[in-house]
Amino acid sequence: MADRQDLLTGTEAPPEHLALDKHKLGAYLASRVEGLGSDFRVEKFKGGQSNPTYKLVGQGKSYVLRRKPPGQLLASAHAIDREYRVTKALADAGFPVPRPALYCDDESIIGSAFYITEFIDGRVFWNADLPGIEKVDRTAIYDSMSAYLADLHKLDYKAVGLEGFGKETGFTARNLKRWCSNYEQSKLVDVPDIDWLMQALHDRLPESEPTVILHGDFGLYNAMVHRAEPKVVSALDWEMSTLGNPYIDLAHNTRAWWEPLGFAEGSATTLLGHDLDALGIPSLDAYVDRYCQRMGISAIPHLGFYFGFVQFRYAVMIQGILKRASIGTGVNRNVRHTQDRVFAIAALARKTLTES
Repeated sequence: MADRQDLLTGTEAPPEHLALDKHKLGAYLASRVEGLGSDFRVEKFKGGQSNPTYKLVGQGKSYVLRRKPPGQLLASAHAIDREYRVTKALADAGFPVPRPALYCDDESIIGSAFYITEFIDGRVFWNADLPGIEKVDRTAIYDSMSAYLADLHKLDYKAVGLEGFGKETGFTARNLKRWCSNYEQSKLVDVPDIDWLMQALHDRLPESEPTVILHGDFGLYNAMVHRAEPKVVSALDWEMSTLGNPYIDLAHNTRAWWEPLGFAEGSATTLLGHDLDALGIPSLDAYVDRYCQRMGISAIPHLGFYFGFVQFRYAVMIQGILKRASIGTGVNRNVRHTQDRVFAIAALARKTLTES
C-alpha cells in the first residue's frame, strides 16, 4: 500500500486533460511576472482534488498556478477568484499566506480561469500522526496549527478589506443549504443517513453565531510548515474561504481526531487508534480548549451540532470528488476515496448529532 506522504507529496507531469499550453501561457506571463522567463518548466502538484495546481519553475524564480478544472463544474465550486481575493487581502495585511501575483479570467490562455501566486518552499504533512517527526516537534506543529487558525479568526475582516466577502449573518443556514444542493448534484447512490442529516441539521440550527474570516478547509494537509522549524508559516487552498462561523472552521480543522478508521486509501489520515500522549499530539478536548483560550472564550456553544455539521459536509465533499471522477473531470488521477467512506462518515455525523 502506498504511503500518503509519498503518494501526495511533490510534482508529476500533468495528465493530458490538464496539460497547459506553455507557449500561450508563457507569452501571457512574460511581461506580467518577474523571474519566470520563457523557458520555464511546468509540473503538477500531486496533492489536491479540486483545483489543479502547478509549479512553474522559471530561470530565476518559481511560481504556483491555480486554475479551475476543465469540463462541467458545480455552480458554487472551484471559486479561484475568491481564493485570489482573500489571499491578496491577507497578504497585504501581513498575514502569512502565499502572495498572489495576478488573476486571469481569459479562458483562451489555458482553457480556464487561473491565478499565479508565489511559491513557498515548506513541508506539507499528509499523515496526521507525523511519522518520522520528533515528539516535541509534533506538539509544536499542532499548537502552531491552532494558533494560525485562531489568529485568522481574530482578524478584523473590515480592516483587511474583506467587507462584503460574505454575508455577515446566517452563514450556517446558507452553508447547510449549499451543501444539501451540492449533494443532490453529486449523488451517485442513495445514502439514507445524509437524507436524515439534511433535515435534522436544519431543525437544530443555532439561533445566533459570530462572523469571522474562514479558511474553509484548514487541516494539517493544507498547512505549510517551515522547512526546518516546527511552525506553520502559511496555509494553502483557500477555495472555500468566506465570512462565517469560526466554530465550523474549527470543527473541520479537527477532522483527524474523528476521521473513521478502515479507509487507509483516503487522502487524509486519522488519529483514531494512536497513542496521542506517546506521540506528543494533544487530545481533541485539549486542542479545542487551547483554541478557546486563544480566542478568549471559555467554551464553544452547540459544539456537538458543529461537529455533526462538518462531518455531514465532509461526506458531501467526498461525494463530489467521486462524482467528478465518475464523469472524468477529477484533477487527481489517484482518487483515494470510496463510496463506502461516504456511508461511514454520514453514519458518524448522524451519531454525533443524535448523541449531542
